[in-house]
Amino acid sequence: MKKVITYGTYDLLHQGHINLLRRAKELGDYLIVGVTNDSFDRDRGKLNVRNNVLERVEAVKATGLADKIVIEDYVGQKIDDIQKYDVDIFAIGSDWDGKFDYLNEFCEVIYLPRTEGISSTMLRAENQDEVKVGIIGCGRVAKRFPSEANVVSGIKVCAAYDINKQAVMSISKDNEDIWAYSDIDKLFNAVDAVYIATPHLSHYEYIKKALRAKKHVLCETPLTLDGIQAKEMYDFAEKQDCVLMEANKTAHCPAFNHLIVMIKSGLIGEVVDIEASLSQLLDKKGREFEPTQAGGAMYEEGSYPLLPIVKLMGVDFEKLTLYSRLENNIDIYTHGVFHYPQATCSFKVGIGVKTEGNLVISGTKGYAYVPAPWWKTDYFELRYENQNDTKKYFYKWDGFGLRYEIQEFISCIVNKRFSSARLHRKESIWMAKVMQQFREKQNFYQL
Repeated sequence: MKKVITYGTYDLLHQGHINLLRRAKELGDYLIVGVTNDSFDRDRGKLNVRNNVLERVEAVKATGLADKIVIEDYVGQKIDDIQKYDVDIFAIGSDWDGKFDYLNEFCEVIYLPRTEGISSTMLRAENQDEVKVGIIGCGRVAKRFPSEANVVSGIKVCAAYDINKQAVMSISKDNEDIWAYSDIDKLFNAVDAVYIATPHLSHYEYIKKALRAKKHVLCETPLTLDGIQAKEMYDFAEKQDCVLMEANKTAHCPAFNHLIVMIKSGLIGEVVDIEASLSQLLDKKGREFEPTQAGGAMYEEGSYPLLPIVKLMGVDFEKLTLYSRLENNIDIYTHGVFHYPQATCSFKVGIGVKTEGNLVISGTKGYAYVPAPWWKTDYFELRYENQNDTKKYFYKWDGFGLRYEIQEFISCIVNKRFSSARLHRKESIWMAKVMQQFREKQNFYQL
């Protein structure tokens, strides 16, 4: 039996893809199709994929031409797959002519003619107008947004608003395409969506204003400090037919998502404990130490260590106990302990206390270790009793990490998905409920 293998992204599967798959199929008796994973596409700078990997796999499967479908996760996998599946022919489109000649050492390489006049890039250009986005709140984080958005297709950052006139003029001056607005309603008239990066306590009102104007919303984490408000906003967004998404960059980080998938697949057994920490010693003159601005370690950093807990253990915990060191009515350090039916999970956050900022997930077969700064996941290990079984995983973290959440936000808008699997609505609401318990000092102990 002659085996043929080919690879592609297969985004917005079109007749050109089908023609190429058919030509590859005709070269042998058995066709293996490699579909590039989302994170692999990102590593190659392709932040324009409209369909996620599962949707693209289903599209290829639906053609009926593939005898086997594999996911391409890493550079060098083509050689591994050719050897693993005893492949006779590697087939690829002629636009890659000469690029894969090195595979002739392992099998025959054939470049197939492509269908002229059609491509995924063309379809995206024809079917997807740019989503016009305005920035609300032009502080430190927001200044990174335009450059991060520049590497994502389908978005145009064109407007900004801030109650601080100097801040909004500064971001407009640094980005010639961004128009500064002093009237937020005029900004809403100029955009399709907004990115909110204002102080925590103002998120609720700005989100409501944007949704009333029927604008999609990407809001910095924490979305709100109240679980009831969070549910209200998500329900209102759905009623308004708008996307509302919490901008937690770790939730959209390719490496973090891969880690979660691997652990859910049982590679370290049943999870029985999670320890997540994040701390930084900040200038006490900053906003983070101002009680009226919802300062403190929990509000500033808590969303990140809560993330792996809710992703792996879910929202149904039995008890949460909180311990805090307070100064001037804000917490400079908070330690939380969750009790789940089959596990315990703890987190530590600090802005005036320093702790080791790693992530450890303990299971019945082994454990996952992500070194500090774990929230910026680019490397992790799965460790076992037999050290020879330990696996190390390396990834790339591009820019400030905002590009990943921006890409998902635009993808949700274009594909009319009103909740992202990377951070479900119920998980975002759960985080807000935890913040609310802290704010109300329920089951709370001062150190």
